Amino acid sequence: MYKIAVMGDYDSIYGFAAVGLDTYPLSDEKEAEKQLHQLVLSKYAVIYITEEWAARIPHAIDKYKDQILPAIIQIPGVSGNTGKGVENVKKFVETAVGSDILFSNNK
Repeated sequence: MYKIAVMGDYDSIYGFAAVGLDTYPLSDEKEAEKQLHQLVLSKYAVIYITEEWAARIPHAIDKYKDQILPAIIQIPGVSGNTGKGVENVKKFVETAVGSDILFSNNK
């Protein structure tokens, strides 16, 4: 069975434990990079990371962007939505589908 992890500041992720996801609160960039690498090695299929933390370790996330698993997905944290998560999902869908699904050519 595949596992799902959530990484980020404690206030943003603690609620995910209530629905059975593995949560990993972060406190510094070096720890975040090590934790991400460990989760990849531990065969997590999906790793959610808050947008704030993803912005702090983009080079670590980029190492895994061409892999099928894990899917590393940015989510908003308690500080709000920056739009980066939606932007990244849109890019993945464009790559998979071949076009921008949010662009309507109907006038």
